[in-house]
Amino acid sequence: MRKPKVIMHNSITLDGSFRDIEVDMELHYGTASNFGEDIHLVGANTAKIGIEMFGGLPPEEEDDLRKQERDETIPIWAIVDSKGILKGSLHVFRRFEMCRDVVVLVSASTPEDYLQYLKDRDYDFIVTGEKHADLKEALRLLADRYEAGTVMVDSGSSLNGALLEQGLVDEISLIVLPFLTGGETESLFANIGKMKHIELELLKCEKLQKGYVWLVYGIKRSSNK
Repeated sequence: MRKPKVIMHNSITLDGSFRDIEVDMELHYGTASNFGEDIHLVGANTAKIGIEMFGGLPPEEEDDLRKQERDETIPIWAIVDSKGILKGSLHVFRRFEMCRDVVVLVSASTPEDYLQYLKDRDYDFIVTGEKHADLKEALRLLADRYEAGTVMVDSGSSLNGALLEQGLVDEISLIVLPFLTGGETESLFANIGKMKHIELELLKCEKLQKGYVWLVYGIKRSSNK
């Protein structure tokens, strides 16, 4: 099995904050469309915050219990959720027109009632790892099962940090907002180990509207320590 290309894509301030900022969704997803993603990878906590930000949780309906017929060019959303945080909420993403359907990455410790919830609603899921989903194995299975060549990660510091720590990210794409948050801001890269050194190669530097800048970096594998 092969590993797909993995691209981190985030909107951040100049001092690295990704929380409590007003993201320009048109720019964020407009630039992301250049990557031709097959899989849209997100962590459960980020997904839950997204539901709260964009209208809350609507009641589940009959059509939500089965897969929707959508164009195969639309990416599948893969959600890392070993703890079952999104039980009762996944229909929000199944309804989203830019989501072909949902596959959930779980582990051997995932609650059985959550797995039954997934089975009852015909959600695909991949079991790897013991306490947490084995991200390396999960990515390989995503590539094999869904013929995925490119995975775009649109998540917070926990999932991004884990992927970077394990050497699974190929490129980092950042939309940099022209302001500083200051204070006790949470950096997107806060969860990279203190001794981890990741050397980058600049692939793109493009000025966007409103003073935003789009940066894309490749990760130099031979220089990782």
